Amino acid sequence: MTEFHYDTIRSTLSDDGVRTIALNRPHAMNAMNRRLIEEVAVAFDDANRDPATRSIIFTGEGRAFCAGDDRHEHVHPETEQAARELVVAIQRATVAIVWGAKPVVGAINGWAVGGGFEWAINCDFPIWAESAKAFFPEVSLNLFVTGAVTSILPSIVGPLKAREMLLLGERYSATELKEIGVAWRVATDDALMAEAHAVAAKLAQLPTLSTRAMKRVLNQVNQTSLNQALALETEATVAGFLDPKTTELLKDF
Repeated sequence: MTEFHYDTIRSTLSDDGVRTIALNRPHAMNAMNRRLIEEVAVAFDDANRDPATRSIIFTGEGRAFCAGDDRHEHVHPETEQAARELVVAIQRATVAIVWGAKPVVGAINGWAVGGGFEWAINCDFPIWAESAKAFFPEVSLNLFVTGAVTSILPSIVGPLKAREMLLLGERYSATELKEIGVAWRVATDDALMAEAHAVAAKLAQLPTLSTRAMKRVLNQVNQTSLNQALALETEATVAGFLDPKTTELLKDF
């Protein structure tokens, strides 16, 4: 077992070529501060460059996958540039997950909220623990979603269900997410990591050339839509971050 060192992420590589990237701020339910956001992109870039890594598991330490934006560390951006830099960092993480060469198995435990829900949707094979729950609070917080979910989510659940999920912010169980296609599989809480590793190990055994080509081509078919979604989401999220009302709502969330 090889370990890789980051401030907010625990990352290991097993002998079968499976690298685990685990969000590691359990005291904060793995909420997204700037350091975590940046290190997700770095950790995935590192894994995708590493020839010994053949597949990736993405999960969270503790009782949550990711509780969304860390409201305790949120600072209202004073300039558009500051807001834009933050949003670009968030979108860079999605690019590393979605467009990275290696297949990603999500092991989604506990809460996946906002940006955490987006990261779960970014995974190629999202496996959810049966007790896991998720929702998008962004609109209620005067914000906007990122992670290209304005393109990915409607393609999975259809436009009407996507409107419900993104605008109304309803909370969904893992079983409900499986029924609408957002969760690929649902596992018992105790079996989540074992099942994720079994799938990741199977992916790691596949020929590298064809596996990477399949992921690349599947994404390139929708590349224009995904890129446009990222660009439009960035502008909408920057505007939301700059509005003082957003900071008030986040602090009260």
